[in-house]
Amino acid sequence: MINIYTDGSSRGNPGQGGYGAILISGKHRKEISAGYKNTTNNRMELLAVIVALESIKIENAEVLVTSDSKYVVNAIEQKWIYGWQKKNFKDVKNVDLWQRFLKVFTKHRVRFKWVKGHNNHPENERCDFLATQAAAGRVLLIDEGYTPL
Repeated sequence: MINIYTDGSSRGNPGQGGYGAILISGKHRKEISAGYKNTTNNRMELLAVIVALESIKIENAEVLVTSDSKYVVNAIEQKWIYGWQKKNFKDVKNVDLWQRFLKVFTKHRVRFKWVKGHNNHPENERCDFLATQAAAGRVLLIDEGYTPL
């Protein structure tokens, strides 16, 4: 079992943003973060999950993703993503990321769990710290070139 914790942040919407993710499996722990110059909070929340899943080296892993993003968790748990997929993502924001997500999501057995943000959950708090540090430019900022619809 691999536990993934994620968070995204944006200073402005769009604005400078970042994501943080923690992967824990047994005694192994990995932290990931990156900042972006022109992005949104929802993009960073989703990108945190994608990058964490992409960093798993084995296929068909059992994964539990814990996130404070209702946008991400509900899209999967309430099966919105399958409706979006049937409609070829018509009128859906962040299509590029949702399509990227589906490619990596189908390689594993992934479940999602929502937690309230800023509620003293240690890994969620750490992910928030990583994401806000990245958004503040304390890690390399990437120009995503993203223009919201």
